[in-house]
Amino acid sequence: MATLKHIMIVHPKFGEVLNETFMDEVHHSSIELNQNLSTFNGKDFLVHVPSSILKECLVIGNTKEMSITEVVMAKSKLEG
Repeated sequence: MATLKHIMIVHPKFGEVLNETFMDEVHHSSIELNQNLSTFNGKDFLVHVPSSILKECLVIGNTKEMSITEVVMAKSKLEG
């Protein structure tokens, strides 16, 4: 089984800042460490949220267990 992690970050003024699902084991502790939230997959996905903006945001996350078959099918759909 694999775990999908979904995170949504919403700012009261700027609206939805991030709404993304991750399959990797990346853990972010930017809020409690008062740091910027930055992630880059090395190809085509870059996120950078300054800590000053992140502190004002509502952050919602959840996880979903998937079989390896479901993960492979989801990845093939994303990669087209």
